[in-house]
Amino acid sequence: MGNQLMSILISDFDSTLTRYDFFDLVRKRWPTSPDDDPWEKYVAGKVTHFQALAEIFARIRTSEADLMELASSMELEAGFAKSARELQDRGWEIVIASAGCDWYIKFLLSKAEVSVSVYANPGVFDPERGLQMSLPECSRFFSPTTGVNKMEIVRDALKRSERVAFAGDGRPDLEPALLVKPELRFARGWLADAFRERGEKFHPFERWSQIADRLQKSAC
Repeated sequence: MGNQLMSILISDFDSTLTRYDFFDLVRKRWPTSPDDDPWEKYVAGKVTHFQALAEIFARIRTSEADLMELASSMELEAGFAKSARELQDRGWEIVIASAGCDWYIKFLLSKAEVSVSVYANPGVFDPERGLQMSLPECSRFFSPTTGVNKMEIVRDALKRSERVAFAGDGRPDLEPALLVKPELRFARGWLADAFRERGEKFHPFERWSQIADRLQKSAC
């Protein structure tokens, strides 16, 4: 292989690799009044994405075992481990870039026995204080608004490889996804709608394994 650069797939986690968003599950389990909903405050531009998630996660009151069960109910795609290993065997580096919390991401990846790079906001669970998420200020991919700067993660990948793919579903995924070639963009949910509104080309997907299948079949 020598100095040959590998291909890189940068993937969001919540609702991209899973069926449900962790923050949505938490909001439903520990609801707040509409006027005091951190996520609605973020959508309205009153707080940052990080601040909204940090406040939502801090309201959790349960045991660690119960929270692990809640994380498992995100439903990580059943075929993810197999698809990830097949991509890795074909020379793909897989990078998880998430504006969520690494506590549940690393838990689910470990449970699935998958080893990939993860860039997400650090978190520590305390039954009395909830899931305490912190900003990764020492990271070279730090963002004060989302914690993790997906734009810089994509830019770094583009410096290392000519073939970079991106998969996502949410608001923080729009700008980084636009940095990669249209044929290597994969979107669902909010991101897919945003691409359609802008007339941008992309591949829609329902399951992450569909992304892996297309990348394996496409020419190098």
